[in-house]
Amino acid sequence: MQRVKPIANRVILQLLSFVFFFGVWELAGRWPISLAFPPFSETFLALLRMVGDGSLFKAYVSTLQPLIIGIVICGFAGIGFGIAMGLSRSIEWLSLPVFIILQAAPMAAMIPLITYMYGIGLTAKVLAVVVLAAPVIVMNSYKGIRNTNPSLIQMCRAFLGTRRQEVIKIILPHAAGLIFAGLRLGLAMGFIGIVIAELMITPTGIGDLITYHSSVAGYAEMFAAISSIVVVAALTIQALQWLERKLFPPEIREP
Repeated sequence: MQRVKPIANRVILQLLSFVFFFGVWELAGRWPISLAFPPFSETFLALLRMVGDGSLFKAYVSTLQPLIIGIVICGFAGIGFGIAMGLSRSIEWLSLPVFIILQAAPMAAMIPLITYMYGIGLTAKVLAVVVLAAPVIVMNSYKGIRNTNPSLIQMCRAFLGTRRQEVIKIILPHAAGLIFAGLRLGLAMGFIGIVIAELMITPTGIGDLITYHSSVAGYAEMFAAISSIVVVAALTIQALQWLERKLFPPEIREP
Protein backbone atom coordinates (compact mmCIF):
# COMPACT_ATOMS: atom_id res chain seq x y z
CA MET A 1 0.00 0.00 0.00
CA GLN A 2 2.86 2.34 0.80
CA ARG A 3 4.37 1.60 -2.59
CA VAL A 4 1.11 2.25 -4.50
CA LYS A 5 0.73 5.78 -3.15
CA PRO A 6 4.02 7.18 -4.58
CA ILE A 7 3.22 5.58 -7.95
CA ALA A 8 -0.25 7.15 -7.96
CA ASN A 9 1.22 10.54 -7.04
CA ARG A 10 3.75 10.24 -9.85
CA VAL A 11 1.06 9.36 -12.40
CA ILE A 12 -1.08 12.30 -11.25
CA LEU A 13 1.85 14.71 -11.56
CA GLN A 14 2.67 13.40 -15.02
CA LEU A 15 -0.95 13.83 -16.13
CA LEU A 16 -0.99 17.35 -14.73
CA SER A 17 2.18 18.17 -16.66
CA PHE A 18 0.52 17.02 -19.89
CA VAL A 19 -2.63 19.01 -19.10
CA PHE A 20 -0.52 22.10 -18.44
CA PHE A 21 1.50 21.66 -21.64
CA PHE A 22 -1.50 21.10 -23.88
CA GLY A 23 -3.38 23.91 -22.17
CA VAL A 24 -0.55 26.35 -22.85
CA TRP A 25 -0.41 25.08 -26.44
CA GLU A 26 -4.17 25.69 -26.84
CA LEU A 27 -3.93 29.23 -25.47
CA ALA A 28 -0.84 30.04 -27.54
CA GLY A 29 -2.59 28.76 -30.69
CA ARG A 30 -5.66 30.90 -30.06
CA TRP A 31 -3.63 33.99 -29.25
CA PRO A 32 -3.50 36.18 -32.40
CA ILE A 33 0.27 36.02 -32.85
CA SER A 34 0.77 33.70 -35.83
CA LEU A 35 -1.74 32.03 -38.14
CA ALA A 36 0.82 29.30 -38.76
CA PHE A 37 0.59 28.05 -35.15
CA PRO A 38 -2.69 26.14 -34.65
CA PRO A 39 -4.18 25.38 -31.23
CA PHE A 40 -3.86 21.90 -29.77
CA SER A 41 -7.51 21.03 -30.41
CA GLU A 42 -7.20 21.68 -34.15
CA THR A 43 -3.92 19.76 -34.30
CA PHE A 44 -5.46 16.79 -32.50
CA LEU A 45 -8.46 16.73 -34.84
CA ALA A 46 -6.10 16.92 -37.83
CA LEU A 47 -4.18 13.96 -36.41
CA LEU A 48 -7.40 11.96 -36.13
CA ARG A 49 -8.27 12.80 -39.75
CA MET A 50 -4.85 11.66 -40.96
CA VAL A 51 -5.18 8.43 -39.00
CA GLY A 52 -8.68 7.92 -40.36
CA ASP A 53 -7.78 8.40 -44.04
CA GLY A 54 -4.66 6.23 -43.71
CA SER A 55 -2.18 8.89 -44.84
CA LEU A 56 -0.30 8.82 -41.53
CA PHE A 57 0.06 5.03 -41.61
CA LYS A 58 1.34 5.10 -45.20
CA ALA A 59 3.85 7.77 -44.26
CA TYR A 60 5.21 5.72 -41.36
CA VAL A 61 5.56 2.63 -43.55
CA SER A 62 7.96 4.66 -45.69
CA THR A 63 9.70 6.42 -42.79
CA LEU A 64 10.30 3.49 -40.46
CA GLN A 65 11.98 1.22 -43.00
CA PRO A 66 15.28 3.16 -43.32
CA LEU A 67 15.08 4.16 -39.65
CA ILE A 68 14.86 0.55 -38.44
CA ILE A 69 17.63 -0.59 -40.79
CA GLY A 70 19.91 2.24 -39.68
CA ILE A 71 19.27 1.74 -35.95
CA VAL A 72 19.81 -2.03 -36.21
CA ILE A 73 23.14 -1.42 -37.96
CA CYS A 74 24.16 1.11 -35.31
CA GLY A 75 22.88 -1.10 -32.51
CA PHE A 76 25.00 -4.10 -33.44
CA ALA A 77 28.00 -2.47 -35.11
CA GLY A 78 28.07 0.69 -32.96
CA ILE A 79 27.73 -1.02 -29.59
CA GLY A 80 30.14 -3.77 -30.66
CA PHE A 81 32.74 -1.26 -31.80
CA GLY A 82 32.31 0.85 -28.68
CA ILE A 83 32.82 -2.21 -26.47
CA ALA A 84 35.88 -3.16 -28.50
CA MET A 85 37.29 0.34 -28.01
CA GLY A 86 36.73 0.06 -24.28
CA LEU A 87 38.37 -3.35 -24.01
CA SER A 88 41.32 -2.82 -26.36
CA ARG A 89 43.84 0.00 -26.02
CA SER A 90 44.98 -0.47 -29.63
CA ILE A 91 41.47 -0.02 -31.05
CA GLU A 92 40.93 2.92 -28.70
CA TRP A 93 44.08 4.73 -29.84
CA LEU A 94 43.21 4.07 -33.48
CA SER A 95 39.53 5.05 -33.39
CA LEU A 96 38.86 7.41 -30.48
CA PRO A 97 40.04 10.66 -32.16
CA VAL A 98 37.85 9.92 -35.18
CA PHE A 99 34.69 9.42 -33.11
CA ILE A 100 35.40 12.47 -30.97
CA ILE A 101 35.54 14.55 -34.15
CA LEU A 102 32.36 12.89 -35.52
CA GLN A 103 30.52 13.52 -32.26
CA ALA A 104 31.49 17.19 -32.25
CA ALA A 105 30.94 17.82 -35.96
CA PRO A 106 27.57 19.05 -37.35
CA MET A 107 26.76 15.73 -38.99
CA ALA A 108 23.39 16.95 -40.30
CA ALA A 109 25.37 19.08 -42.74
CA MET A 110 26.69 15.84 -44.29
CA ILE A 111 23.25 14.77 -45.53
CA PRO A 112 23.39 16.83 -48.79
CA LEU A 113 26.79 15.22 -49.48
CA ILE A 114 25.27 11.77 -48.89
CA THR A 115 22.55 12.66 -51.38
CA TYR A 116 25.18 13.70 -53.93
CA MET A 117 27.11 10.44 -53.48
CA TYR A 118 24.28 7.88 -53.11
CA GLY A 119 21.25 9.50 -54.73
CA ILE A 120 17.79 9.78 -53.20
CA GLY A 121 17.00 6.14 -52.49
CA LEU A 122 16.87 3.92 -49.42
CA THR A 123 20.66 3.76 -49.08
CA ALA A 124 20.99 7.51 -48.64
CA LYS A 125 18.29 7.56 -45.94
CA VAL A 126 19.87 4.68 -44.04
CA LEU A 127 23.24 6.43 -44.17
CA ALA A 128 21.64 9.63 -42.88
CA VAL A 129 20.38 7.71 -39.84
CA VAL A 130 23.72 5.97 -39.31
CA VAL A 131 25.76 9.15 -39.64
CA LEU A 132 23.78 10.90 -36.90
CA ALA A 133 23.23 7.93 -34.57
CA ALA A 134 26.51 5.98 -34.71
CA PRO A 135 28.91 8.45 -32.99
CA VAL A 136 26.64 8.77 -29.94
CA ILE A 137 26.13 5.01 -29.61
CA VAL A 138 29.81 4.19 -30.05
CA MET A 139 31.04 6.82 -27.58
CA ASN A 140 28.53 5.93 -24.87
CA SER A 141 29.34 2.23 -25.19
CA TYR A 142 33.04 3.01 -24.98
CA LYS A 143 32.58 5.24 -21.92
CA GLY A 144 30.41 2.61 -20.24
CA ILE A 145 33.17 0.03 -20.55
CA ARG A 146 35.88 2.44 -19.45
CA ASN A 147 33.90 3.59 -16.39
CA THR A 148 33.57 0.12 -14.91
CA ASN A 149 34.40 0.11 -11.20
CA PRO A 150 38.05 -1.08 -10.94
CA SER A 151 37.42 -2.73 -7.57
CA LEU A 152 34.88 -5.08 -9.16
CA ILE A 153 37.41 -6.11 -11.80
CA GLN A 154 40.08 -6.66 -9.14
CA MET A 155 37.66 -8.76 -7.10
CA CYS A 156 36.91 -10.92 -10.16
CA ARG A 157 40.62 -11.45 -10.76
CA ALA A 158 41.23 -12.19 -7.08
CA PHE A 159 38.74 -15.06 -7.33
CA LEU A 160 40.60 -16.30 -10.45
CA GLY A 161 37.86 -15.24 -12.85
CA THR A 162 38.66 -15.58 -16.54
CA ARG A 163 38.72 -12.64 -18.93
CA ARG A 164 35.44 -13.88 -20.44
CA GLN A 165 33.78 -13.99 -17.01
CA GLU A 166 35.17 -10.55 -16.23
CA VAL A 167 33.63 -9.08 -19.35
CA ILE A 168 30.26 -10.88 -19.25
CA LYS A 169 29.55 -10.83 -15.51
CA ILE A 170 31.23 -7.59 -14.42
CA ILE A 171 31.99 -5.14 -17.20
CA LEU A 172 28.91 -5.47 -19.44
CA PRO A 173 26.27 -5.37 -16.65
CA HIS A 174 28.05 -2.40 -15.06
CA ALA A 175 28.25 -0.60 -18.42
CA ALA A 176 24.65 -1.43 -19.41
CA GLY A 177 23.31 1.92 -18.18
CA LEU A 178 25.56 4.00 -20.41
CA ILE A 179 25.23 1.59 -23.33
CA PHE A 180 21.44 1.81 -23.27
CA ALA A 181 21.61 5.56 -22.72
CA GLY A 182 23.72 5.78 -25.87
CA LEU A 183 21.23 3.60 -27.71
CA ARG A 184 18.35 5.85 -26.63
CA LEU A 185 20.25 8.97 -27.67
CA GLY A 186 21.22 7.30 -30.92
CA LEU A 187 17.59 6.42 -31.58
CA ALA A 188 16.60 10.05 -30.97
CA MET A 189 19.32 11.18 -33.39
CA GLY A 190 18.11 8.55 -35.86
CA PHE A 191 14.62 10.06 -35.83
CA ILE A 192 16.16 13.46 -36.47
CA GLY A 193 18.25 12.01 -39.28
CA ILE A 194 15.35 10.33 -41.06
CA VAL A 195 13.15 13.44 -40.89
CA ILE A 196 15.99 15.64 -42.21
CA ALA A 197 16.65 13.08 -44.94
CA GLU A 198 13.01 13.05 -46.00
CA LEU A 199 12.90 16.84 -46.01
CA MET A 200 16.18 17.28 -47.89
CA ILE A 201 16.72 14.11 -49.93
CA THR A 202 13.28 13.19 -51.26
CA PRO A 203 9.77 14.10 -50.07
CA THR A 204 8.52 10.75 -48.75
CA GLY A 205 7.00 9.52 -45.51
CA ILE A 206 6.56 11.96 -42.64
CA GLY A 207 8.81 14.47 -44.38
CA ASP A 208 6.43 14.48 -47.34
CA LEU A 209 3.42 15.11 -45.06
CA ILE A 210 5.22 18.00 -43.35
CA THR A 211 6.34 19.54 -46.65
CA TYR A 212 3.00 19.12 -48.41
CA HIS A 213 0.80 20.52 -45.64
CA SER A 214 3.21 23.38 -45.10
CA SER A 215 3.04 24.29 -48.80
CA VAL A 216 -0.79 24.32 -48.82
CA ALA A 217 -1.04 26.15 -45.46
CA GLY A 218 -2.45 23.09 -43.71
CA TYR A 219 -0.67 24.02 -40.51
CA ALA A 220 -2.82 21.84 -38.24
CA GLU A 221 -1.92 18.76 -40.31
CA MET A 222 1.73 19.85 -40.44
CA PHE A 223 1.92 20.14 -36.65
CA ALA A 224 0.03 16.86 -36.32
CA ALA A 225 2.65 15.08 -38.42
CA ILE A 226 5.48 16.67 -36.42
CA SER A 227 3.77 15.81 -33.13
CA SER A 228 3.20 12.23 -34.21
CA ILE A 229 6.88 11.59 -34.81
CA VAL A 230 7.72 13.15 -31.44
CA VAL A 231 5.24 10.78 -29.77
CA VAL A 232 6.53 7.74 -31.67
CA ALA A 233 10.13 8.62 -30.77
CA ALA A 234 9.25 9.13 -27.09
CA LEU A 235 7.36 5.81 -26.89
CA THR A 236 10.21 3.96 -28.60
CA ILE A 237 12.77 5.42 -26.21
CA GLN A 238 10.55 4.46 -23.26
CA ALA A 239 10.35 0.91 -24.65
CA LEU A 240 14.16 0.78 -24.75
CA GLN A 241 14.27 1.94 -21.15
CA TRP A 242 11.84 -0.82 -20.18
CA LEU A 243 13.98 -3.38 -22.03
CA GLU A 244 17.05 -2.15 -20.18
CA ARG A 245 15.35 -2.67 -16.80
CA LYS A 246 14.30 -6.18 -17.83
CA LEU A 247 17.72 -7.24 -19.12
CA PHE A 248 19.80 -5.44 -16.50
CA PRO A 249 17.84 -4.80 -13.29
CA PRO A 250 19.19 -1.95 -11.17
CA GLU A 251 20.49 -4.31 -8.49
CA ILE A 252 22.76 -6.00 -11.06
CA ARG A 253 24.46 -2.69 -11.86
CA GLU A 254 25.06 -1.74 -8.24
CA PRO A 255 28.82 -1.40 -7.58
